[in-house]
Amino acid sequence: MSIYDYQVKTSNNETVSLEAYRGKVLLIVNTATGCGFTPQYEGLEELYKKYKEQGFEILDFPCNQFGHQAPGTNQEISDFCQLTYQTTFQTFGKIDVNGENAAPLYNYLKSQKGGLLGGAIKWNFTKFLVDREGNVVKRFAPTVEPEKIAGDIESIV
Repeated sequence: MSIYDYQVKTSNNETVSLEAYRGKVLLIVNTATGCGFTPQYEGLEELYKKYKEQGFEILDFPCNQFGHQAPGTNQEISDFCQLTYQTTFQTFGKIDVNGENAAPLYNYLKSQKGGLLGGAIKWNFTKFLVDREGNVVKRFAPTVEPEKIAGDIESIV
């Protein structure tokens, strides 16, 4: 399997194949609208604006598994991000990232870059950087602010 074999749901519940992102550099993030790390949306948007013309995409996956910090519907979450942080990158439908209902994409990401806790996602705003060939090249903890990732992005865009 490769990252391009997975399908995900948009915030409008439409199925999208990650094949559509082949050849792009991706930053895949599980997010929450009511988390202490939520202000990272601002930094994520800055990264997106800076690198999108070079083939960079951010894939935002809201997750309500950590302290129920992503309440609301998919549309409410998407609206919040756009209105509060002026996000223009893609927000997908809410998912689980751990446990028996974890999204297959996240099981794949964890298998590629395990990190702490035997691969489990520790909290919201864990980030995975994927190169243009679909290789998961780095995993960043929730505490790593988006601007600290710029150098890693620049090295592969």
